[in-house]
Amino acid sequence: MEFHAAIFDVDGVLVASPHERAWREALKGYADPSRFTTEFYQAHVAGKRRLDGALAALEGLGVPHAANYAGTYAERKQAIIDDLIESGSFNAFPDAVRFAAGLSAAGLKLALASSSRNADAMLQRLSLPDGRNLLSIFDADMNGRQVPRGKPDPALFLLAADAVNMPPMECVVVEDAPAGVKAAHAGGMASVGIARLHDEALLEEAGADLVVDSLDQVDIVALTHGALRAKGTTGGMFHA
Repeated sequence: MEFHAAIFDVDGVLVASPHERAWREALKGYADPSRFTTEFYQAHVAGKRRLDGALAALEGLGVPHAANYAGTYAERKQAIIDDLIESGSFNAFPDAVRFAAGLSAAGLKLALASSSRNADAMLQRLSLPDGRNLLSIFDADMNGRQVPRGKPDPALFLLAADAVNMPPMECVVVEDAPAGVKAAHAGGMASVGIARLHDEALLEEAGADLVVDSLDQVDIVALTHGALRAKGTTGGMFHA
């Protein structure tokens, strides 16, 4: 089985976004922000919908009656990230831009599927090397779509596959969060885990079919033929 579509998460995959910073700063008054480490963010919050992430963070930090404060915490985080986006406190990962462009040139359909409703606001401010808007390279945009359950439920990824008219088994998901990797597999899709935070073990434990620390390492030619492997290797996961 060959891959004919790639579905991208945004935060931590395409964009070095300020989400983690916003969640941390918004904690003041609820818990010690210094406890909200990158490792904690990846394990408890990354890839989840806003309210789900807020509740998971507060519960993970042991805040009493966390459910009573999750909504307010989420709103405070949103106000902070709106300011950070407006000030341009983010940028695209060059390897991700190259990877997306390479897949598009190889004929794959590209879809966006981030739980974040802020994703498009960032992508619209970023450009490809030829000057086009980064958002323009994608064939479908499911960012921030309302689904019954967030990741690790596969609903958002299944919407993305449907939007590019591809069966799940012909789609590969690019994710940086364990919840996203689990969602891909729950939806019958293969996954590439990008370990930008040296969290290879978390992604492997979640079931990523290939884990790399740069998307430049992914063999695009092999991927188009159904094999997920790093350049210069002969092994590979064949999706069937």
